[in-house]
Amino acid sequence: MNKDVALFKKIRERLFTAVVGDVMDSMGLTHQFLPPCIRPLEEGMTVVGRAMTVLEEDVNVLDEGNPFGVMFDALDDLKVDEVYLASGSSGAYALWGGLMSTRATRLGAAGAVLNGYHRDTQEIRGMGFPVFSWGGYSQDQRGRGKVVDYRCPLELRNGVAVNPGDIVFGDVDGVVIVPHDRESEVIEAALEKVSGEDEVREAIEGGMSTKDAFKRFGIM
Repeated sequence: MNKDVALFKKIRERLFTAVVGDVMDSMGLTHQFLPPCIRPLEEGMTVVGRAMTVLEEDVNVLDEGNPFGVMFDALDDLKVDEVYLASGSSGAYALWGGLMSTRATRLGAAGAVLNGYHRDTQEIRGMGFPVFSWGGYSQDQRGRGKVVDYRCPLELRNGVAVNPGDIVFGDVDGVVIVPHDRESEVIEAALEKVSGEDEVREAIEGGMSTKDAFKRFGIM
């Protein structure tokens, strides 16, 4: 089995973004959550995969010969278990839609995370493809924005850096980025913390106060 397949399965089944964020805080990685306005299209959606970063840029003039920049190249370059993660636009138009979801699904991509809007909400819902964004907004990016680069470093306005190959993990509480070079220690620590939280939960259910539970386990 591919190592990533086993890793992503473990993350999906045993972890949640809050615990991953907590352990990274303890490691000094304190700016790893994407902006809170990036939400799942549907509450039960999760996304886990490697970042395929995409840089958007606003434009004022329609290029009839190449209206979307290198967007099609970026989309067609998606690999299995990668997440199309786009940022850089003003948010005045949608960055993702139904046909893009169809292509991404065919390529085995894990989902799309957009620092901006998506459109074709009903179509994407019908496919069940994981999309995280600011919400639905039908305005087309043609003549308003284009993709200028992909598989490049991104830095979002809230100070979060995303590099190609970083782990992207999203659930109902947000989207967190796990740096590729720290992922083993982060995931291991998160799994340990989950086990510890289970012990704390059992202690509280048994009548222990939160103060005593924190004193004993150091987890809350």
